[in-house]
Amino acid sequence: MADQRDYLTLGIDIDLPAAAVSAFLAVPENFQLWASGLGELSRQADGSWIARMPQGAMRVRFTPANPYGIADHYVQPAEGNEIYVPMRVIANGSGATLLFTLFRYPGVTDAQLQADADWVRRDLATLKALLEQAP
Repeated sequence: MADQRDYLTLGIDIDLPAAAVSAFLAVPENFQLWASGLGELSRQADGSWIARMPQGAMRVRFTPANPYGIADHYVQPAEGNEIYVPMRVIANGSGATLLFTLFRYPGVTDAQLQADADWVRRDLATLKALLEQAP
């Protein structure tokens, strides 16, 4: 369809400095505290990560810590292509805006994309609550 968007960018404002949000997202173990779509994460002996989800185990790669607010991750299903999940932390006054881009992959319907977006919005709200309640 010509009117189908190939991606959605979702955002949430977090009342913490961008550097603090970026530092939290630079630690892969922290994703399981808020990103329910990744399930339970475990680090392998070779330093790689495995996410255990209802659909099965998937490899996950995380962008290394960096000063640019880039917190991308990549999910590799047992079958199929790697899924790229870009995330950016942007300074916004004394706080931060986190942008999460959700790409439409082949075969994903409008309804599936909307369901995925709703899931991401819930996870981002969990992240915001977690970070803003921290001492």
